[in-house]
Amino acid sequence: MSKYYVACNLGAESGRVMLGTLNQESLTMSEVRRFQNVPIQEKDSLQWNIPQLYEEVLQGLRAIGAYEEAVDSISCDSWAGDYLLFESDATLITPTYHRCDRRSREGLQKVLSLVSREALYQETGMQPAPGSTLSQLAAEKSRRLARAERLLPVADAFNYLLAGVARCERSLAGATQLYNPVTQGWSSRLLNALGLPAKLLPPLVPAGAELGPLQPAIAKSTNLEDTVVVASCSDETAAALMGLPVLEGETWAYLRLGSWASMGTQVAEPIITEASRNQGFTNEPGYGSSMRFSKQAVGLWILEECRRFWKTQDREIDDTLLTHLAGSAPAFESLINPADTRFVTAGDMPLKVQAFCRETRQPVPRKPGAVIRCILESLALSYRQTLEEIEELTGRPMARLYLLGGSSNDLLKHFIANAARRPVVAAPPDANAMGNTVVQALALGHLKSPEQAREIIRHSVKTEPLLPYATAWDAAFARLKELRAA
Repeated sequence: MSKYYVACNLGAESGRVMLGTLNQESLTMSEVRRFQNVPIQEKDSLQWNIPQLYEEVLQGLRAIGAYEEAVDSISCDSWAGDYLLFESDATLITPTYHRCDRRSREGLQKVLSLVSREALYQETGMQPAPGSTLSQLAAEKSRRLARAERLLPVADAFNYLLAGVARCERSLAGATQLYNPVTQGWSSRLLNALGLPAKLLPPLVPAGAELGPLQPAIAKSTNLEDTVVVASCSDETAAALMGLPVLEGETWAYLRLGSWASMGTQVAEPIITEASRNQGFTNEPGYGSSMRFSKQAVGLWILEECRRFWKTQDREIDDTLLTHLAGSAPAFESLINPADTRFVTAGDMPLKVQAFCRETRQPVPRKPGAVIRCILESLALSYRQTLEEIEELTGRPMARLYLLGGSSNDLLKHFIANAARRPVVAAPPDANAMGNTVVQALALGHLKSPEQAREIIRHSVKTEPLLPYATAWDAAFARLKELRAA
């Protein structure tokens, strides 16, 4: 007999309502509704349109209810850092600010004036960040905080709206920078330092906690009368890691690709040392007792900015053609350090790439194909360096690298496999929805163990690892390390 679950993936750019069907040894995901998540610019502040997002979720639930199937459970996952404030009667306090709102940097400065970077890392295992919940709270207006009965991260807030039970799941709590991964509770030290009331933060629950049935009015309007709400892995990356077709017993790392990227692995205990702090690593809870040990990495931003600039110059090049030109350009002719600060800001990115090469006395790439090849090779090599840092800090080799984020650039994927010198597996495009779903199934006892969940995912998706085949990357890696050291 099939079991049905709803995974609501709330992304910072778009969202989806997905129906998961578990039938014996297979899991099928079906997209029911997709919608854009567009921030609102209100005078000088950037805000989220929460009512619109909530209505989109309800529309998706109504569409599923129209199937007249018995849906067992629902859970939401989302991006991290942002939060919703509620009054005692569950009224939303507006606006809901965007993590990129200018107040976030002001808040970070206030936090660091009260708590040192070293103490902040020791307490939370996280690097200071302007978009964190902690930084945003430091910039909150006192009258808003006085009205607030409860703060909830985005996915947990949506679970609250659906079930009427205010709880914060640990994976998203860990991303607030108000959570201590050692004590596994909220940090009273940071709450006291910022003068925040402890009652503002909800009780914590592990991934897979059952919150209760849908609120009666919602159950009636969606025709989902016997459906419960589960706190799955509320953090979208934690959910995605549960959706990976990992082999039992293998050591693995992941790379989440986007405009910006993150790279890490799962460990049993938080790693909070001077070395991990200096190298930019963070610790956030995952499913069960696992910890996600990761750091931010340079993503596809440099590549995207090149395309954007060429388009403004009436030189727009089709992605397929651009990849072909890059593949035909000479290998390892020039490299850049993707972490160089000049590449963080928008502008004439091809010119910045050329300037870096000129300053480091390398051949200057002139044509688009050569520029893109330089960027792709440099990104792949930078990921190898981060992977080696992960291996050094965790004390174990990584046998396989999983790519999250659905990059369609096959050339980059092959470059990463060759640079990393180990198999690379592209994760299923629905990895976070699959992870969200299997945690719901585990919570309801429909699956017996995470190992069984992984096995079902392996049976349900086809993955072909990309194997490294070129050895010339070792010499290029040595060159990149010299550039980064300089």
